[in-house]
Amino acid sequence: MRGLPQFNDPKLIVGAQGFSDAGVYAIRDDLLIVQSLDFFPPLVDDPFRFGQIAAANSISDVYAMGARPVTALNIVGFPDDKLDLSTLTEILRGGAERVQAADAVIAGGHSVRDHEIKYGMSVTGVVERDKLITNSAARPGDLLVLTKALGTGFVTTAAKAGRCPPNVLEAASESMAQLNRVASEAAQQAGARAATDITGFGLAGHALEMALASAVALHIDLAHLPLLPGAPMLARQGNKTRASATNRGFAQPHLKCDDHLDAELLEFAFDAQTSGGLLISIAPEKAERLVSQIRTGGVDAACVVGRVEPRKDAALVIHP
Repeated sequence: MRGLPQFNDPKLIVGAQGFSDAGVYAIRDDLLIVQSLDFFPPLVDDPFRFGQIAAANSISDVYAMGARPVTALNIVGFPDDKLDLSTLTEILRGGAERVQAADAVIAGGHSVRDHEIKYGMSVTGVVERDKLITNSAARPGDLLVLTKALGTGFVTTAAKAGRCPPNVLEAASESMAQLNRVASEAAQQAGARAATDITGFGLAGHALEMALASAVALHIDLAHLPLLPGAPMLARQGNKTRASATNRGFAQPHLKCDDHLDAELLEFAFDAQTSGGLLISIAPEKAERLVSQIRTGGVDAACVVGRVEPRKDAALVIHP
């Protein structure tokens, strides 16, 4: 983005220059719109499930800001000269199902012919100004709650190579298709201080963004990380995405790791996630209730994975 024009509209509350999950613009003094866009090639063979995953991933950025999704626009690249349009119909049907589950509407979209299938959404949400959640207000003393299990990168990489057991892929697909609605609404009700969703930069990358934006240090406990069933086996077999190395490289200058860390388990901190959970920073006395509320809503993996401390020499610290 170097060299691009800067936008200084005072109504632009959160722009592209920060570490936030979505852009935020004030349409009234008390009401904000939250906007995000995401799309990618298929991670699974089932077109309906792929549509669900892509839609859940696109909506997640709005949930991470504490907002309520309102409208979505489909974004499609499709090789209609090679594949039957019924495949595209199933992708769109999967996306529409997730938008309906979010109580939002699809207002249209745009498609282009492409040699590779690509699908996602541009999503707009709304939130009252005093209820906006960003990733820049984590405070020392807070606890960190993660709401989905990690390992989707290992699973989808193995699946593409034909090395993933069907039940492991199904568990990961179910997790990726799950909306972050329950976690977002629970975070709002509990008075969460900061949040971000865990996607392509992995847990380490997105946690680092929160630490830098909040001028604190995030301490992650490896032993407490929730992992998708079967993912540790696939990780040991070396099913890494290309992003694992770049995510580690991004975090490295700001990262401190305790001695004697489990090297295989540490890889889960750098594994690129698709439609991952929320990482929520919340006052310690509210954390247990938040986890309980999220689990009651059907998100079983939610748990405390770390804490926020004053910044010393590292913005991100990983413990055994």
